[in-house]
Amino acid sequence: MKTLVVACCLAMPIGVCASATMTFQGVATSSNGELLYTESHQVSGLCESGQFRPTRQNVEYRHADGGTVFANKEIRYDNSVLRPAITFEQPDFRESLSISYPETARLLIAWVPPGEQEKTFTVPFSDNVVVDAGFDQLVKNNWRKIRSGEPVTFQFLAPTRGETYDFILEPADDGRVDADHVVQIRPRGMLLRFVVDPIVLGYSNSGFLTDYVGLTNIRKTKEKNYTAHIRYEMRRQSPCNLTG
Repeated sequence: MKTLVVACCLAMPIGVCASATMTFQGVATSSNGELLYTESHQVSGLCESGQFRPTRQNVEYRHADGGTVFANKEIRYDNSVLRPAITFEQPDFRESLSISYPETARLLIAWVPPGEQEKTFTVPFSDNVVVDAGFDQLVKNNWRKIRSGEPVTFQFLAPTRGETYDFILEPADDGRVDADHVVQIRPRGMLLRFVVDPIVLGYSNSGFLTDYVGLTNIRKTKEKNYTAHIRYEMRRQSPCNLTG
């Protein structure tokens, strides 16, 4: 396999490698250790200047009892690794969400809440805005700052509100996460900090996301989403580095 990758890289322009695929699994548990659901991730991408750049990611969410798929998500990084296009469906609750980019500096959200009519939002955005799984790429793009303990400020999209909010990515000390590097994402505004709990993230030295602790996009009930600790395990590694 390694020989094939090297041969493909030599055939490509300088700084660009052939396509690559990585896969990993996630296990979501409650605060008392109850298994809630599992996630299967398959990420396609390219090696650019020795670093993996995702182009598409497919996620299947499976029930804890029996492993049947109950939700799925497609993430497309064609325009930006920080602002991917999203298609998410959770049929058990008749919920769907899509985020697209019909204009250069505006994104379109189409959200069908459980059992309700579709709601749409058009949201202007700047280069500082991060969408959905783009938070992971934000960490990887700022890996040197993460390792040195520097904070990173950004705006995070709240898709079901059609708004962006000021957030900060910073070092954290959390006994629930045993990882090489632990950081948290939290609101910068005082009012929002009272109602939105931080998301705690664990990373390995290679830049792989090992832990996610916080509110998820998976519904527990029609009115409430799960809060979970998701532990990730690599199944198939990328042939190139995850960070710069």
